[in-house]
Amino acid sequence: MVSVNELGLDLFEELVEFADLLNVSYHELDNGARIVDCGVNVAGGYGAGDYFTRICMGGLGDVAFRQGMVGNFPMTFVDISTDFPAISCLGSQKAGWSVKHDGFFAMGSGPARALSLQPKHTYEVIDYKDESDATVICLEADKLPSESVMAMIAEKCGVDVANVCALVAPTSSLVGSIQVAGRCVETAVYKLNELGFDTRKIIAASGSAPVPPVRGAKLAMGVTNDATIYHGQIYLTMKAPEIVDYLEKIPSCASNGYGQPFNDIFKAAGYDFFKIDKSLFSPAEVVINEVSSGKVYHVGKVDADVTLKSFGLA
Repeated sequence: MVSVNELGLDLFEELVEFADLLNVSYHELDNGARIVDCGVNVAGGYGAGDYFTRICMGGLGDVAFRQGMVGNFPMTFVDISTDFPAISCLGSQKAGWSVKHDGFFAMGSGPARALSLQPKHTYEVIDYKDESDATVICLEADKLPSESVMAMIAEKCGVDVANVCALVAPTSSLVGSIQVAGRCVETAVYKLNELGFDTRKIIAASGSAPVPPVRGAKLAMGVTNDATIYHGQIYLTMKAPEIVDYLEKIPSCASNGYGQPFNDIFKAAGYDFFKIDKSLFSPAEVVINEVSSGKVYHVGKVDADVTLKSFGLA
């Protein structure tokens, strides 16, 4: 079986080699742990966003950028594709690890989750196990992890701390905007998993979302989520006739919270994340090709107006 850690580490080494060209900064800590800053104290950019997203997917996804339109406004879009949807999205890219240690907090994703089994149930349902003596984690944080944080990650993954690598980017950075928009396919796969669908039946997946503007730390979480909630477009190829039972529940418009920018919804919920309908975290529009029957299904739609309002363009 493919190893998300081995593939992710190969990409990490490339990122380190071309650090200067990618506007990122490489650090080696005294305990041997290695870190690439992709946006905390550096500018980052599209190249770094490409690497961050591909590493986050365990090397099992492709990333491309193009110019598209949101309403009447030209925007950069990130296009994602993968032939290993369950493993790349749920087994690696999913932000399933809350990394908390010595005052540091980050949402952790990437190959390291497959060694630490964060959360264990995810790996049981997709029947995936990875083995590696080295690992790489992607951290969504506004500061770099310390030696003790990297040592904790090493312990959870069962590897030597000198064999732990990390990428770090704040949500409110260009790389942060790219990598969150680059989770557009993952939101569809995640939603189906939450609905009880066997995501191993998805043969291939692709999708796109606009790269949201960097609007500051206060708005970052909402703006980046809205890129997929209101303008994420996904295409899934699968062999699963039972998908007809899930169709109407997949897109974000099926949520009771749909219709306003995420930051407005968050404010209305008293900034209590747990009061928000979790079904909102889904792509706007999905097309599914069910190959055993040859049928093609379409659910949801993009909402340019809400997207532009979130992006500060309306």
